[in-house]
Amino acid sequence: MANAASPMMMVPLRAETILSRLRELGIATPQQIEQAKQELASTQERFSVILVRQGLLRDAEAGRRLAVQLGSMPQRLGAPPGETPAAQQIPAAVWRGHRLLPVQQDEGKLLLATDDPLSVFALEFFGRRCGCSLEAVLVHEQDLASLWEHQPAPSPEPARPTLQRPPDRPAPVAAAVTAPGPVTPKPSAAPSAAPDSDEPIIQLVDSMFSEAVRRRASDIHIEAGMHQLRVRYRIDGVLQDVNSPPKALHGSVVSRIKIMAGLNIAEKRLPQDGRLQLSVEGRPMDVRVSTLPATHGESVVLRLLDRSQPIRGLAEMGLLADEQRRWEELIHRPHGMVLVTGPTGSGKTTTLYGALSLLNQPDRKLITVEDPVEYQLSGVNQVAVKSGIGLSFAAALRSMLRQAPDVIMVGEIRDQETAQIAIQAALTGHLVLSTLHTNDAPSAITRLIDMGVAPFLVASTVQGVLAQRLIRRICPACRITDNATEEERQFLGEPQVQQVIRSNGCEKCHGTGFFGRIGIFELLAVSDAVRQLIVTKATASALRATAAREGMRGLRVDGCAKIREGVTTMPEVLRVVTEE
Repeated sequence: MANAASPMMMVPLRAETILSRLRELGIATPQQIEQAKQELASTQERFSVILVRQGLLRDAEAGRRLAVQLGSMPQRLGAPPGETPAAQQIPAAVWRGHRLLPVQQDEGKLLLATDDPLSVFALEFFGRRCGCSLEAVLVHEQDLASLWEHQPAPSPEPARPTLQRPPDRPAPVAAAVTAPGPVTPKPSAAPSAAPDSDEPIIQLVDSMFSEAVRRRASDIHIEAGMHQLRVRYRIDGVLQDVNSPPKALHGSVVSRIKIMAGLNIAEKRLPQDGRLQLSVEGRPMDVRVSTLPATHGESVVLRLLDRSQPIRGLAEMGLLADEQRRWEELIHRPHGMVLVTGPTGSGKTTTLYGALSLLNQPDRKLITVEDPVEYQLSGVNQVAVKSGIGLSFAAALRSMLRQAPDVIMVGEIRDQETAQIAIQAALTGHLVLSTLHTNDAPSAITRLIDMGVAPFLVASTVQGVLAQRLIRRICPACRITDNATEEERQFLGEPQVQQVIRSNGCEKCHGTGFFGRIGIFELLAVSDAVRQLIVTKATASALRATAAREGMRGLRVDGCAKIREGVTTMPEVLRVVTEE
């Protein structure tokens, strides 16, 4: 390196000067910088990375390219680093992650070298940890790289869930935040330098995700009670209590999750929704976050979607061979509407994705509109609903028709406008796939009519309806054969049945007796006889009776078949199916 004056003689960066230039250039306001400082105190990310997430910089290296515009010319660093005891309060990997290098300590002041002028905004945060005042000087990138080469390599840290910001996730609200923020995730970009009081929160939330993934949970529920904080995992469709942290940690846990999902940590009066991406034990996870103000504090629900798992076909989900053949005939028709019904969490979206996978051929154009897009399908144009800017299901569907698609998937028909447009699309030569929230297949027909769709249009367009539920499978590790009870024989309608399969509960299933889930189905293919009933606005019961005479198997009948096969139990079928 070129000879130069002692580092202490170099001109230090000034946060006030850089902030003034950022404001003049229209890059950031003081409020936005303050918001980024609040996030820095929680995430320990490089300051430029935070500004990228807020949409203020295009990329993290923009800070170095802004040096000239910010009025900070890089200086030559001639003298080698001296003794810096205060710098040892922070791991070397953290300094490196923020492109800061301690070079000299003198009279309670620590001098740092950096090639990113925006790192000056992190000095106050690191100064509190070091217990002294910090100053930074801007140096050439090659000087910094040369010094790093002679530094010892940072010690590896134990693996923990790493955070990845979804590319389409909007930045947090750019406003001064007064609420404390000691609880956001540790990103993979920079190891944590959190104060001792923050580290348990970081580990706690990380362990929630790791344990939930290990136990195959689909949801994490965090709820505040009057005297305790309750944490539950939804495993195989059923909520299970786990060890809950003290109530005093509720605010910190919620704030950490909010910043992970790009939500406003200061807003506790209104519901918020967000998304984040995690890598847990090498498995990429999409997480949908929902917060809801409640009496004793915000309730948080985290929906976990494992992107490493392939989309399951209906055969894997338990659809019998003859019904699978009829289903595939329905979805391969050139036009019309095919519906999937069931309550939330019954696997409707998985069924539709499986149908799209079968239909996704080079000679077809497929477009979906979803809220949100849960899985990305290669070769399919997927549109996410954004109600805040007017992109509703109806608005997106109306525009999709001008794209000349062959197959359209509407995530859910929620209102009359969406139903009318979907019906018109099915009438004009498109195959439309969608979902409805009804209890069974015949009720989907009456639901469309109740929405205001003319009965003759429903009869002309709807080709079939698949109703489904998910029930738990008996754990294969602890299954046993037992004598059937009189109640079970009556339920199955077979007095001669002597034995059924049960389970005792074991370590593999955590004592529940169940491991994994399977579907039970009810497929209504709209025949000419059913169409005549639809036109006359017949009741769901009349539709069911006619469809049953034509061979439709009800949900309960399918559930009984799976009991006979030793797949599940009578109480489990009764948990999700009402009397028919």
